[in-house]
Amino acid sequence: MSLSRCRTVPGMVVAYLSTRVLCLKFKIKIPQDQSLATLIGWINRSWSVFPRSQPEFEIISKSMPSPVVIVIGASRGIGRQIALTLAQNGYTVVVSAKSSSTEPLKSFPPDPNSSESTIDTVAQEIKQAGGKAFAKQANVRDPKSVDELIQWTIKTLGHIDAVVYNPGAIFWASVIETPIKRYQLMHEVNTLGLYATVQSVLPHFYSRNTGRLVIVSPPIYSRFPRGKAAYAMTKYAMTTLMIGLYHDFKRQKVATGFDGGVCSIWPATGIVSAATEFNAPGSKPELRKPDIFADAILAILTESDVSKFSGKAWLDEDFLRELKGVTDFASYAVTPGVKVRRIMPKKLPSLEVEEEEEEDEGDRMNSLSLRKERAKL
Repeated sequence: MSLSRCRTVPGMVVAYLSTRVLCLKFKIKIPQDQSLATLIGWINRSWSVFPRSQPEFEIISKSMPSPVVIVIGASRGIGRQIALTLAQNGYTVVVSAKSSSTEPLKSFPPDPNSSESTIDTVAQEIKQAGGKAFAKQANVRDPKSVDELIQWTIKTLGHIDAVVYNPGAIFWASVIETPIKRYQLMHEVNTLGLYATVQSVLPHFYSRNTGRLVIVSPPIYSRFPRGKAAYAMTKYAMTTLMIGLYHDFKRQKVATGFDGGVCSIWPATGIVSAATEFNAPGSKPELRKPDIFADAILAILTESDVSKFSGKAWLDEDFLRELKGVTDFASYAVTPGVKVRRIMPKKLPSLEVEEEEEEDEGDRMNSLSLRKERAKL
């Protein structure tokens, strides 16, 4: 066990001495693991100010009992709420995004949909509420940065139980109105960043024979690309990757007993977020709180039977209704008493097809194996 990531050297000294004094005063024997973490967690929770204005320290333990989840794209809006909800329910959360705090804020916590909300403020919100969180910056447009995030988490916390991929670049316009640079940005954030995340975390999931991945992307249907084809291309690619991973996981289960799951999820209605604040100012009364989306993801991660959710493109409302029996969604409305309009289709098409033979995969082709065979010739 070690103390890590103090903001200042004096902060580390204060943290160490304060802990020693309290233990001596109350005749507490300092063990090597969780009792010390509990004590320091209590001290952290007693500091209800912005982390930059007071010394901060964290406990890092490879025997941490709580499940570990990385929430990428968690600096504000929906991603922030996902991180908070998971932490409130016992997860150790690695809060990741590109934005990080460098200056103290005038008030804390900041507006959750503003640029003042960063990975550092979200992590501090979690810790003040008694949860466990670590802020780790990452640029999803850079695969090396993504891999550093995954490897840092494994080295620091010992394992990863789940990853939630929430980053999103958005530009809605017709094809002729969407410049190449805008498409490229959406491709790098939405598609490339997800692929880099999957490539980096899969070896760890396979080595542990378990792991869950939740991707924020929509179900595939005809109307979604209307007026936003470039954006839809990148988001549908994310859903396609989810479907492909589902089949990979099925094969891995046959080979090793792998018990992992993957699915995508998308809001059924408009949700208050940084995106809606920017694109539809004044629409808040007709929206839902981000809590519904976070609750659906929590339900996915805590579902014991992966077959119930894996391989499917869910809507938050539908998942909670169909698998968790939720029928009343009124409490999620931003404005009490307002029935929020569903903007997604009432019924989505099934992408499943009927095969000549059950589980017919035909002739498998593996390009990597073919290259290796040709290299021997």
